[in-house]
Amino acid sequence: MAKPTKDTIPDLLVRNLPREVVLGVEEALVVGAQRAYAAARGMDDGHLPSVVGQLRHFHMNEAFQRTLAVNDGAPSPIRGNAIVVGRTGVFTLARFNIKEGIWTNGRRSQTRRQMSMANQAIEPLVQPELFADYVPPSDAVAFFVACFSGSLQIHPDSPVSIQIAVPDRNMEGWLFREPIDAFLKRYDQKPATMQDDLAMPKLKKNSGKQDKDGTTQ
Repeated sequence: MAKPTKDTIPDLLVRNLPREVVLGVEEALVVGAQRAYAAARGMDDGHLPSVVGQLRHFHMNEAFQRTLAVNDGAPSPIRGNAIVVGRTGVFTLARFNIKEGIWTNGRRSQTRRQMSMANQAIEPLVQPELFADYVPPSDAVAFFVACFSGSLQIHPDSPVSIQIAVPDRNMEGWLFREPIDAFLKRYDQKPATMQDDLAMPKLKKNSGKQDKDGTTQ
């Protein structure tokens, strides 16, 4: 019987998403949000929340698309309200905005739900002991999620956090989600297999000591 895989979803992400892409997207989404808020200033308070929300979509979409293009992420063209998607390794990448603490809004998009069906292939990585016949995927989906406070009185010009999130096939739950600042630390960690290979057995303190007659203790 084949042994369960030791692979994990974070490992898969790190292997397929260059650090430069993750850093670039993080910066782009912050810049896009700041431009959106600056462009909305001066609008009537009754319109302001709606205007800021719409401008965030457009400005963050453009910033996301440009970052993918610069980093060979093969972005789709910008067309109206269409979702911008890119590709690095086996991962298709997209983005959306939510209010902090509310993660159901992402499911409102039929396109995002259809995209997420590809993650059926990586669901076994959550409980590898149950799937001995796991096959490395050729396609998977991850989202960059910008979380906003939900109030224009608290951090109105930028996300409270930006997370990388991998949904299940139905986009009803998350196989993995983590703030980008925490995720970036994973690039500096050695894979477990490398750590095992580099482990050297330690000799006992007196090992190799010789008696006067030349025999080794």
